[in-house]
Amino acid sequence: MFANGLQGWHLIILVLLVVLLFGAKRLPDAARSIGKSMKIFKAETKDLAGDKSSSHEDAEPVETKQIPATPAPAAPAAGATDQQVADLQRQLDELKKQQAADQPQKNAS
Repeated sequence: MFANGLQGWHLIILVLLVVLLFGAKRLPDAARSIGKSMKIFKAETKDLAGDKSSSHEDAEPVETKQIPATPAPAAPAAGATDQQVADLQRQLDELKKQQAADQPQKNAS
């Protein structure tokens, strides 16, 4: 089926579909969040590989870098899932309150 691989016009069609589906305004934010997620994923896999190699008692401790919590593409632990759901629900409630506060201002003008 993909014997010839992706050609240039295939990529152009894919890009156009993505722009149409998500809109040009949301693409930079989506790309930024994907980049952050990939950075976190790479750091976590590097730490995981570092934990296996530093299992000797004589090894120096590896300094870990604090990375802000953002949604990652990997599946989170069960306890973390509940916390993320609660945080997302709280953010959704705040956005609804902001939107409700903005509606009367728009109608008045």
